[in-house]
Amino acid sequence: MAKSAMPLRVIEETPAYWRAVFDYPPFNVVDATMFQGLQDLLARMEVSPNLRVIVFESANHDFYLSHFDLTGKTGNITTAVGASGLPILADTFVRFTRSPVASIAKIRGCVRGVSSEFVLACDMRFASRENTLLGQPEVGVGLHPGGGGTERLPHLVGRGRALEIVLGAEDFDGDTAERYGYVNRALPEAKLDGFVDALARRIASFDQRAVAAAKNLVNQGSLPSADHLLNALNSFQTALTWNETQRRIHALLTRGLQQDSDFERRWPAVLGTLLET
Repeated sequence: MAKSAMPLRVIEETPAYWRAVFDYPPFNVVDATMFQGLQDLLARMEVSPNLRVIVFESANHDFYLSHFDLTGKTGNITTAVGASGLPILADTFVRFTRSPVASIAKIRGCVRGVSSEFVLACDMRFASRENTLLGQPEVGVGLHPGGGGTERLPHLVGRGRALEIVLGAEDFDGDTAERYGYVNRALPEAKLDGFVDALARRIASFDQRAVAAAKNLVNQGSLPSADHLLNALNSFQTALTWNETQRRIHALLTRGLQQDSDFERRWPAVLGTLLET
């Protein structure tokens, strides 16, 4: 059964296995509407006792989730408090991580900034070898990650590689992301759907109590503290007010960010020369 609800659609493959499809043209930009869609999904998940696994994918082949909306359409996601006691931005990711439901990101296209932080908050990540551009470009925009990137990446890739990803502000293809541990596996485009579907159906066939208990035990030794996540988000909000940051954001929007498809695909490549005339 499929239900349409912007900015994502939920397809209930079985009571135990759902697919959530990001469908927010033109670029699947992450704004207040996207966070409301994710919060609504969490509410549905919490009253679905048979659900064991959810797969997140995109209807847009080029943009899985592109990045944080830099035009200001973010509402109160950094100030209003969610069910976890954290601001909505952090609350959304923390609740997916803590949920008894296993979450899988099936990645095609661009995934940058807060979008990378979303997939890092998922339990598993599988990427298209030919069609993945994944990164944390915030430092090149005059900012730093604020949604858990600096807290979750070191656990996955190690300190040195986390600093390379964050300070370098560049894109990583599927193969490199797999080698670093940024994603679980990079698979050929033609095999990605079948692999993820088979894994999700296998998990969905297991006892819900066993899935939830195992995930909870892994969480106990692997998740960042709420205090660290909140500190990063507060620092991110401060960085948004810096003059240099505002200059860089203005330059990106002037060049076509969130407007031009070609620029959306390649914009981290220009960050090193962004303010040069």
